Amino acid sequence: MKNPTDPQHVAIIMDGNGRWARQRGMPRSFGHRAGVESLRRVVRHSANLGISYLTVYAFSTENWKRPRREVSFLIGLLREYFRTTIGELHAMRVRVLVIGDMAPFPADVRELAEKARTQTRLNDGLRLQIALNYGGRADILQAARTLAAQARTGELDPAGIDEACFAGCLHTAGLPDPEVVIRTSGETRLSNFLLWQTAYAELVVAAECWPDFDEASLERVLAEYRQRERRFGSVRRES
Repeated sequence: MKNPTDPQHVAIIMDGNGRWARQRGMPRSFGHRAGVESLRRVVRHSANLGISYLTVYAFSTENWKRPRREVSFLIGLLREYFRTTIGELHAMRVRVLVIGDMAPFPADVRELAEKARTQTRLNDGLRLQIALNYGGRADILQAARTLAAQARTGELDPAGIDEACFAGCLHTAGLPDPEVVIRTSGETRLSNFLLWQTAYAELVVAAECWPDFDEASLERVLAEYRQRERRFGSVRRES
């Protein structure tokens, strides 16, 4: 059952798979696979808690810089995730959408992502956004290019561009901004994730690496969020 004080939109930077594996004397691939299982748990629990939107940072525009073998393994995990998990998500009435530029991925991965979108498009439960080849700066740049092109053709008066107009050209168009961003593994960076959308999001840093983040971890974050006072630039309310 949804707590009315809980956030509507939760965003997660899933960090620490490699560190988690290294602590156990295992290769990074071991941590990435464990991270997929953590994602399954968190998505399921988010749906059970009545969270409306969950956006997860699965593969950034910078992740292509990693060793070719690791990138290949990550793409294989994506392929496996879409093939083995979409049926479960569909049964839970989760709506799945990929945000980011899918063009560099293999054709079969793009087809699996599109199949997940079309199969779940009418679901009315949790909306899961998987950020793949996503970067906040790239998102802002493509929005600016879209608006510039519309202005050049006369479709848009530049004087009429406001925040709502700009947000409507981002990958997350139509979604509310996340109220809370969770970063695992103790790191305190946004790492180019949803830079426009997180302007006033609460940042909660979880000490555990992503493979150790579970249902209890999520509930602990939500409990901390409920204690925050969101002021949006105003002053603290007097008691």
